[in-house]
Amino acid sequence: MKNMITKMTSCAITAALLATAVVGEEPKRGGTLTMAIQQTPRHLNPAVQSGTATGQPGTQLFASLLRYDEGWEPQPYLARSWDVSEDGLTVTIKLVEGATFHDGEPITSADVAFSIETVKANHPFKSMFAPVETVEMPDAGTAILKLSKPHPALLLAMSSQLLAIIPKHVYGDGQDPKSHPANSEGVVGSGPFKLVEFKRGEHVILERNENYFMDGLPYLDRIVMRILPDESTRAIALESGELQMSGFESNPRNIVRLKKNQDLRVSSEGYAAIGPVNWLAFNTKGEITGDPKVRQAIAYAVDRDFINKALNLGTAPAALTGIHPGSPFYNDTVEAYNLDLEKANAILDEAGYAAGANGNRFSLTVDYGWPAMKPYAEYLKPQLKKIGIDVAVRSSADFPTWAKRISTWDFDMTMDNVFNWGDPVIGVHRTYSSDNIKEGVIWSNTQQYSNARVDELMEIAGSTNDPEKRKALYAEFQEIIAAELPLYPLWASPYHTVSSSSVGNAPDSVWGTSSPLDRVYLK
Repeated sequence: MKNMITKMTSCAITAALLATAVVGEEPKRGGTLTMAIQQTPRHLNPAVQSGTATGQPGTQLFASLLRYDEGWEPQPYLARSWDVSEDGLTVTIKLVEGATFHDGEPITSADVAFSIETVKANHPFKSMFAPVETVEMPDAGTAILKLSKPHPALLLAMSSQLLAIIPKHVYGDGQDPKSHPANSEGVVGSGPFKLVEFKRGEHVILERNENYFMDGLPYLDRIVMRILPDESTRAIALESGELQMSGFESNPRNIVRLKKNQDLRVSSEGYAAIGPVNWLAFNTKGEITGDPKVRQAIAYAVDRDFINKALNLGTAPAALTGIHPGSPFYNDTVEAYNLDLEKANAILDEAGYAAGANGNRFSLTVDYGWPAMKPYAEYLKPQLKKIGIDVAVRSSADFPTWAKRISTWDFDMTMDNVFNWGDPVIGVHRTYSSDNIKEGVIWSNTQQYSNARVDELMEIAGSTNDPEKRKALYAEFQEIIAAELPLYPLWASPYHTVSSSSVGNAPDSVWGTSSPLDRVYLK
């Protein structure tokens, strides 16, 4: 792992960021940005809550140690420098001098240690800091992380919403951090904005942190995040100018529609670290779907090109594996299972699934958990009929009902959407690790897939800092998955940031709008 930046002042950090961010235009200070978020956050503290509903406001309120640019390169944030030892077992963090929380208290290495321990104990992705055994604090500005093994995802896990640095003097009062009152009211962070009001179902209002540790930032006076779950409502508000920005837009019809508006910028840049991949998942312990030949035949019968052209209207990139195509570890040379009905039928014949008098071989159900997935599930019914599979489409009354069905393995197939969260260690391993087959836990290994070599590859790749070695290991990993097909990847969610032409520096980093908006300005 190549590490850089030995000593930089906050002024130098800011100057470097601005030099790369602004080309040919001077950012303006002031104004209120009105943007949309799509769900009411459970609360605003990303240290104990995953998801973009918390992440978008949370990254404005809480700074992290690092931030990442468009090229997957770590940049200084609360950490002015970092160094990883040759053996990968020691990571030394030097904090920006003079940085304070919103209440004026200094940010110290004790807050870093406390935040890491809080994430390890409470965050849904607590494994991303599992190798960190201790955090030494030789002085207030230095945190030394001691690891049990090299951890190649550690720097990424220190960025964006994955490691909010929270104040020990607030959260160390003995209360449960997951239900702490400071998660929603009187939030004390160190990010570019401070909380004015969080009104559930309506909005999150933020104002400039005048004592932000990055000189000259943020540009905006205020951000009003309106909670607007309805896609059509957001599209109309963007067209009318009522909204100036909205992230994570993925409805294909709205994307095509909004791209025609010359007053809007519709960008697919960013979100690679979120890494959303949509797939058809199989219950690998099912009576029929437990047979990899059945899974392969289904894959050959599903027309990925039709889905992406007709249903996604060309807005979504194809995904051949469970690693997002925007990841440096993506392997695009695996078997693609391009449409081949003749081959699909032949595989089922050879596997002993003969067609009956009515042409049917067997019956399966396909589930979906939220309305946006319905067209894709319904597409499977007539398509798989072509190879003699009678498919029943099963909806759920609500998301919890679907989640319970899938996590208790009461399904044959299901449409699903799962995030990579930047590095395979954080968001990919959980889907395939045999140790992560956990009844009742959604988005774990709900396919009940188990392969000793896959487990071994993930263990090695997750314990080396050599990027080329990791790439080779994950290439083999993806080849095995593509052959055994515990799930059939179809496309990467077409997340877009839609912004008014009056908005400068709309975020394009790998975290999209789940990154600090301190450089966004109104022209």
